[in-house]
Amino acid sequence: MEKDEKEYFVVTDETGKEMKCEIIMTFDSEEFGKSYVVYQIDGDETGEVFAAAYDPEEGEEGHLMQIETDDEWEFVEEVLENFLEDEEAAEAEHDHDHEHGEEDDEEADKE
Repeated sequence: MEKDEKEYFVVTDETGKEMKCEIIMTFDSEEFGKSYVVYQIDGDETGEVFAAAYDPEEGEEGHLMQIETDDEWEFVEEVLENFLEDEEAAEAEHDHDHEHGEEDDEEADKE
């Protein structure tokens, strides 16, 4: 998934209310034999992040399943932390590249 290309799905809560959710990441676990999705409710300003297991074979009409064990939660949290660290590093590198590009432009202007 490209950085600028966001993906969404709709969750229906227990009251029947539909909520549009932005997918942050998906990943699989051989250890637990499951696929996971990490997401947040679109437009939610709290920044709260949710995670659930899902069956990719169900396609568009899939169901989210609760993460059942502490071991699974620890796994999901570790994957998410690594993902966020990688995102921050990539963003810092991107910003660093822009800073050098601007300095190079200024040097060229002086010549």
